[in-house]
Amino acid sequence: MTPLLYFAPLRAARGSTAATRGQNDSSVAEFILLGFSAFPELQGQMFGAFLVIYLVTLMGNATIVAVILLDQSLHIPMYLFLQNLSVVEMSFSAAITPEMLVVLTSEKATISFGGCFAQMYFILLFGGTECFLLGAMAYDRFAAICHPLSYPMIMNKRVFVKLVIFSWVSGIMVATVQTTWVFSFPYCDHKEINHLFCETPPVLELACADTFLFEVYAFTGTILIVMVPFLLILLSYTRILFSILRMPSTTGRQKAFSTCASHLTSVTLFYGTASITYLQPKSRYSPDTKKLMSLAYTLLTPLLNPLIYSLRNKEMKRAVLKLWQRKVALHRG
Repeated sequence: MTPLLYFAPLRAARGSTAATRGQNDSSVAEFILLGFSAFPELQGQMFGAFLVIYLVTLMGNATIVAVILLDQSLHIPMYLFLQNLSVVEMSFSAAITPEMLVVLTSEKATISFGGCFAQMYFILLFGGTECFLLGAMAYDRFAAICHPLSYPMIMNKRVFVKLVIFSWVSGIMVATVQTTWVFSFPYCDHKEINHLFCETPPVLELACADTFLFEVYAFTGTILIVMVPFLLILLSYTRILFSILRMPSTTGRQKAFSTCASHLTSVTLFYGTASITYLQPKSRYSPDTKKLMSLAYTLLTPLLNPLIYSLRNKEMKRAVLKLWQRKVALHRG
């Protein structure tokens, strides 16, 4: 979900195109999303699979949000960070999947200029926010395991609120700068986006202007936005590992490893799928292969996060069971 980095080999061609076309050609009323139009026989099956994944994603993340909201014992930073992460995953999925389903069921799927702008904005907003949230969650685990006695002071309510606000504000800033910049380029009569949704790389390929400065910004910004939280996560877990190894009891070590396993799995999934999609040379893959790779972080990560946290966390399982029993009791009453 880190939709930021873009390598483009067509700068010279765009520059010459811009020189021959006037700025009056720059307004495009709508774009055409091609999706998997080359494989019409598969689109029906894809629609069914994506719809099921979307519904399960919404239900799973909504359950986590509701359970943490309703169970007072879970109103601690670890679970409140998780609640924010679930809101991000749910929102990210809602920004992408409905449009994807429309593309799979239409012969000619169009999206307005404003609609494409909005979709890209929210993809970047939630992708950037998740980067920083995962970093904050790693710091929280570091404080809890390495400094258990002073943890309530280190991660108090004020610090928690600041970290959450910082994550969301950073996502908003990234989305605002990048989306505004992308849609400030002239697009002439280029309308066909060879993708399932409005993501930065395929949209930028249509620009009939020199995008070199934007590419420098996008590369630098992505390194900062991805690497700063990732280095924080790496540093936190290195300290956590040394602290766990120094624990005298086997039970204590197992409990500490179990606490961190969910977050580590989530981090691996998030950065792994994003790296596969964005940190590979673009020329190595066909457009359809790129579309399949983008599905890894647009569908897999939001789907698996609630399963990871629910199945690996005893407190979450207990809270879900408690909520279910309360619902059954009210039904019988």
